Amino acid sequence: MLQGTCSNAGKSLLTAALCRLLARRGLRVVPFKAQNMALNSFVTHDGREMGRAQALQAAACGLPTDVRMNPVLLKPTSHTGSQVIVLGEPVGQMRVGAYLRYKPEAWKAVRRAYRSLASEADVVVLEGAGSPAEINLKAHDIVNMRMARYARAHVALVADIDRGGAFAALAGTMALLTRAERARVAGFILNKFRGDPSLLDPALHMLTRRTGKPFWGVVPMLENLRLPEEDSVSFKLGITPGLNMAGMDSGAAAPADLLDVLVPDLPHISNATDLDALRQEPGLRVRIVRRVEDWGQPHAVILPGSRNTAADLRFLRATGLADAIVLFARTAMDRQRGVLTGICGGLQMLGRVIADPLGLEEGGQEPGLDLLPLATRLEAEKQLLRVSGRACRCLTAGLPEKDTPGETGMLLPAQEVAGYEIHHGRTLPLAGQDEATGESGLRVVMADTGGRPLGWGLCDAAGRARVWGSYMHGLFDADAFRHAFLAALRQDAGLPPLAGASYSLGPELDRLADTVEASLDMQAIYGLLGLC
Repeated sequence: MLQGTCSNAGKSLLTAALCRLLARRGLRVVPFKAQNMALNSFVTHDGREMGRAQALQAAACGLPTDVRMNPVLLKPTSHTGSQVIVLGEPVGQMRVGAYLRYKPEAWKAVRRAYRSLASEADVVVLEGAGSPAEINLKAHDIVNMRMARYARAHVALVADIDRGGAFAALAGTMALLTRAERARVAGFILNKFRGDPSLLDPALHMLTRRTGKPFWGVVPMLENLRLPEEDSVSFKLGITPGLNMAGMDSGAAAPADLLDVLVPDLPHISNATDLDALRQEPGLRVRIVRRVEDWGQPHAVILPGSRNTAADLRFLRATGLADAIVLFARTAMDRQRGVLTGICGGLQMLGRVIADPLGLEEGGQEPGLDLLPLATRLEAEKQLLRVSGRACRCLTAGLPEKDTPGETGMLLPAQEVAGYEIHHGRTLPLAGQDEATGESGLRVVMADTGGRPLGWGLCDAAGRARVWGSYMHGLFDADAFRHAFLAALRQDAGLPPLAGASYSLGPELDRLADTVEASLDMQAIYGLLGLC
């Protein structure tokens, strides 16, 4: 089991690396995290929800996703409340006190899931959460030392040396553990180191003498690792893999040969991994913007998903970003240049109104940006779907005048797309007439294989969709669609075409595993598992 001295120490990726290395040895290895708190979630093939980190770890094992790998998922909707998801299904919206009362039931589900999963595996690689030394939380722990004890797991304690204070964090964590918990710790790992690891030797030896625990190795900082993250920490730091942004603030003009894609930093952003494939593309800058003063002159704006759409709309209005988004959309339609896209909650924001009669987020009704004639109503039943379909050519090129809509209203199906839906919202077009054309002008821009609309948009005079949105998470993961979308933006901007990058997790998982294997005392780890 990998536990950390803090959040974002790299436990999730180290777990994925160990899963990959053990799977390479021909073992059936499975990942497990009892409880995850994250807004980056994933939909399994049987239509249930789990943490994105465990989905990545399953891929590292060469296994399909399975909600038993993450039996409890908490999706925060406010500072004090979360939606609680158990074995892939939402069981309620709970504030802290209510969840603490529910936790004995959650612990039963965790134990059942672990026993079932472990019975099918040679090795289980478990991941903790936060720190096992958070003494204010230990009485209710179901994910760190209590889980390690139940699974009889050897614990590796991981510290992030890049943020500083790693040795004090390791020593302090050990000091706050009970004697039995300290006995379960088998070794230390320093993660995210930059420089010559031999310079650490005196500190490593001193801490080993103080604690009696060996260091299993120092894992270097892996630059530009293109793997989806469990949370939005790197996203909110504005880190863009593959592009050196040193010395460039968020509002600085993009170099002349770069596409500039702006993403508002929503307080309740969910599934920021939708942007991962874009962020690795050459000739592209993804800017995370919190203030209207940093707006600049983007070529595209993407409104990401949100776990509290109403609150995030109020944030956009309070910061002036809402006005900037509306102006950008109208200018894009008039000048036939630029694209505004909304994904899931972002799609809902583009509409006229969002109603929450059941209080699933905050209750009441919130006006949208009124850029698309759509209305959204949050309903009790959560939509959890894996979907595939085709995107209209209007998303990547203009449409000839002779083309006419099919039965769904979608013009010229073009690129294949695939992904997943996670939402309580039911979004429908509004009845209404445009004074100039006699119709709303709203088009279905994306549909699944059965013809069900997956997204809507408005086109400019040349037939190019300038404002559009979709409920589909992961739609930019498809190489052909992403490349065509970016090629059209570059054409808009008068930029020369560029060859696009391929988005694939396999090579990056192997790169991660190779680095970890070269950095850690794998013989010690294999020895604990009886594999030597």
